[in-house]
Amino acid sequence: MMDEDSRVVAGEEEQGDLQDELSLRPQSFSQYIGQKRVKSEMEIYIQAAKKRDEALDHVLLYGPPGLGKTTMAFVIANELGVNLKNTSGPAIERAGDLVALLSDLDPGDVLFIDEIHRLAKPIEEILYSAMEDYYVDIVVGEGSTSHAVHVPLPPFTLIGATTRAGDLSAPLRDRFGIVEHMQYYTIGDLEKIIQRSSEVFATKIGKEAAHELARRSRGTPRVANRLLKRVRDYAQVKEENKISLATTKYALDQLQVDNEGLDLTDRKILRTIIEAYHGGPVGIRTLAANIGEDTDTIEAVYEPYLLQHKFITMTPRGRVATQKAYLQLGIPLPEES
Repeated sequence: MMDEDSRVVAGEEEQGDLQDELSLRPQSFSQYIGQKRVKSEMEIYIQAAKKRDEALDHVLLYGPPGLGKTTMAFVIANELGVNLKNTSGPAIERAGDLVALLSDLDPGDVLFIDEIHRLAKPIEEILYSAMEDYYVDIVVGEGSTSHAVHVPLPPFTLIGATTRAGDLSAPLRDRFGIVEHMQYYTIGDLEKIIQRSSEVFATKIGKEAAHELARRSRGTPRVANRLLKRVRDYAQVKEENKISLATTKYALDQLQVDNEGLDLTDRKILRTIIEAYHGGPVGIRTLAANIGEDTDTIEAVYEPYLLQHKFITMTPRGRVATQKAYLQLGIPLPEES
């Protein structure tokens, strides 16, 4: 298992992140930094739904962890002027749990299901009629006394979020009228997020320091905010009134986050591919066994960033390290045969 510092740039939600994100969370599209394409499209869909006085079509948000899918769901509900009920796929264990959630919605309300790819199949099948025709049929009682109950539902909007869109079944995926891909953030957008977060944290950060922090935050607001908190600790110990570039670089080096935002696990993945398997290809299970991580975490948390930033490529036979990976680790390039 990796220690806390080595996971500081993981996009997965950790203990303490939720409270921070509640205080940092924007309430409207005008406050939401980044994801311009998603915002502009959603604004059109929301305005049209409000003009027709209808519930917004069901929305699927997908992308790597930490990019603001939950925040986007809350903003959508705020822009619609409706309530949002928040749950997750693993939390809905029985049909009755889902029916209770759906029955408690008012017309137009939003039901947000995080990790929707982890819904149990029987629960997912109940969602089909709820999403399409706003009703569910459930069986009440046991044995000879059991009978079906038809439960009508108010028109509602389901917003599902997932880091693994490919794991969704086709029938569920097809019932989402709006599908939005959340992208990694630009350095400029992350700088704005860091400056805003520093105000919420009642601290100050220099422009150059914010840029350095943004550059090493792997395009992910959750990572940027987590790193900001750690850098703030170093600055406070040094009694700085404003977080400096020097302190930012020192803190990030101590946290072993390099100039490309790679942490120990990222570098371990690359080093394993290069040194143990001559640059690849190597399969996901073999890689997971070598570095002591599960395959889901590698695929959902680490690989998207490594792929997008061209440290690895995917082939039918597995992962292959790129020239950029060799250079980043300071490993000599293999001689061409």
